[in-house]
Amino acid sequence: MPTPAPDGPPSAPLPPDPSYLAAVQAQVDAAARAAEPLSSSAQGAPEDLVRAVVDAVEALGPRLVALSHDLAEHPETAFEEHRSAGVLADLAAERGLDVERGAHGLPTALRADVTGGGGTGTGRGGAPVVAVMSEYDALPGIGHACGHNVIAAAGLGAVLGLAALGDRLPGGVRWLGTPAEEGGGGKETMAQHGALDGVEAAVMVHPFGYDVADHLFLGRRQLRATFTGVTAHASAQPFMGRNALDAVALAYQGVGLHRQQMPPSDRLHCVVTEGGDRPNVVPGRAQVLFYLRSERPETLRVLSERLDAICRGAALMTGCGVDLAWDENPATLPVRANAALAGRWGARMAERGRPVLPSGVVPALLAASTDFGNVSYRLPSLHPMIAVSDPGTSLHTREFAAAAAGPDGDRAVVDGAVGLALVVLDHLADPDLRAAVHADFAAAGGAVDVTRYFDAPTPAPAPGGAA
Repeated sequence: MPTPAPDGPPSAPLPPDPSYLAAVQAQVDAAARAAEPLSSSAQGAPEDLVRAVVDAVEALGPRLVALSHDLAEHPETAFEEHRSAGVLADLAAERGLDVERGAHGLPTALRADVTGGGGTGTGRGGAPVVAVMSEYDALPGIGHACGHNVIAAAGLGAVLGLAALGDRLPGGVRWLGTPAEEGGGGKETMAQHGALDGVEAAVMVHPFGYDVADHLFLGRRQLRATFTGVTAHASAQPFMGRNALDAVALAYQGVGLHRQQMPPSDRLHCVVTEGGDRPNVVPGRAQVLFYLRSERPETLRVLSERLDAICRGAALMTGCGVDLAWDENPATLPVRANAALAGRWGARMAERGRPVLPSGVVPALLAASTDFGNVSYRLPSLHPMIAVSDPGTSLHTREFAAAAAGPDGDRAVVDGAVGLALVVLDHLADPDLRAAVHADFAAAGGAVDVTRYFDAPTPAPAPGGAA
């Protein structure tokens, strides 16, 4: 075997250059120092109720932190969160909640309803009901690298703090344990099975490197393109084949060329899941899985139409057939912010010593996706981010998983639970705030038929079978 020249290919990958990220970080730090913290002039809930909720959550703090650590130590991936759902439900039941396990179409989903009378059901006498959500699925191989252990404990802690008010709770609260956020679209499945029926607003909190109430989350779709060709001997009779892997390669190149025409916030990435079995056989089947992301529902629809055309064009150029399977798991829309709810979050977090950055300070390029987006297009919603790590620590890394189970993550569990509980309490107790919340939602376009939103792409006729 020849010895590589000293200047040949390296044996390890070239590390990414951090210059751009460092420059962005410096800009964010400067903007954060100059920004006025997000706040709200709403009256909110009476002080005696606020104090009672804060005391109840803080008394539960050690249990909530222990719960967060337990989840972090026993991570379970999407739709497999049986133990995680069990420990959450057990704590909720221990504190007097009537928990439905296997709720709304998913075996690992949870639901518990609390009213002002301390019982279960919906808001009494037409009183408003707000949903509080907990996520608890982990990522394969790297555990709770998105901090869902914090989300789960904070959401449950908020509901238990509100339930402690008993008859003084001025409305209803619905706790929803929502599985499979990481690619599974659990919230959309639950919504289609009635989880949000009778609910007028929804809240949850997500770990991050900053405290911010309105951060961009992109909408996301999935496309699995399966190309079918004709097998042949790759040496003796290659001209008798139709190469399905060539179709995948052309689709991949088409996506790369299309990136020049994509809006800056769009993202398009993929993996080849099938590419043939042996080099001496022209591949008769090949498959690629795409993720598409965009800042707005309408631009996500346009990106979907372009990718549809690219894949069909690749099939046409290679003489292959193609099957396009959209959204094996539910599509997710971007998160639609609600300024009135975000303002209350900012005000309540300031009371915890957490100044919340206004929208626009943390750049949109640091954006991922979440199935909570579908909730936010159904009803007014709040999805703030709470700092558990250094700003430079990326989600979906082992470093972020460690931070979410470390001291800053522990503090975020309690602060997040208090913040969610008080925003819900403010919404239930303050009719002027409720009016502002619904006015903001209406001004943004009101409710959207999420389930049918992407019925629109009208693909061109599929190429006939392999030629």
